[in-house]
Amino acid sequence: MPQNEELVIGLVSISDRASDGIYEDKGIPALQEWLSAALTTPWRAETRLIPDDQPNIENTLVELVDRSKCNLVLTTGGTGPAPRDVTPEATLAIADKEMPGFGEEMRRISLNFVPTAILSRQVAVIRKQALIINLPGQPKSIKETLEGVRDADGKVTHVGIFAAVPYCIDLIGGPYAETDAAVVKAFRPKTAIRK
Repeated sequence: MPQNEELVIGLVSISDRASDGIYEDKGIPALQEWLSAALTTPWRAETRLIPDDQPNIENTLVELVDRSKCNLVLTTGGTGPAPRDVTPEATLAIADKEMPGFGEEMRRISLNFVPTAILSRQVAVIRKQALIINLPGQPKSIKETLEGVRDADGKVTHVGIFAAVPYCIDLIGGPYAETDAAVVKAFRPKTAIRK
């Protein structure tokens, strides 16, 4: 893959009320802001605001990967235990491979802040040449799980999940993505780092 190839990221906010215009979606703006700070390589977003409806979520994920050619899809919302929370089911239904470490680590990070993190059912999967990750619904939690936990001095005490995302994208055939280490340091084995 060419080093300067643009990374295409699907951003999907899943909320009945936000998609109906009852309240403003905060998930997509939070993701765009964080990614703009974190990524130092060219990227663009494909955004979708949809209701908590499993067929609609499945169709949106398939469309973003198969037709819009996203390398990474980040969803926010719909991962709790409520009856309308079906994001994980939709994500698993369209997956080629499950990546359980992402969900486990997101819950572990969030447990630093709230005991209800164990109620989250976030999953991550591979579909074709795309990594799809279900993130929490709240902007603060999105940032924490992607970036990690910091102490009072700003030192990272618990690495966020995004540290593993660029190398995962490499392994599935996507473009080479680099990050600002001050936000989150992408980890790659020495043999996978490009100069």
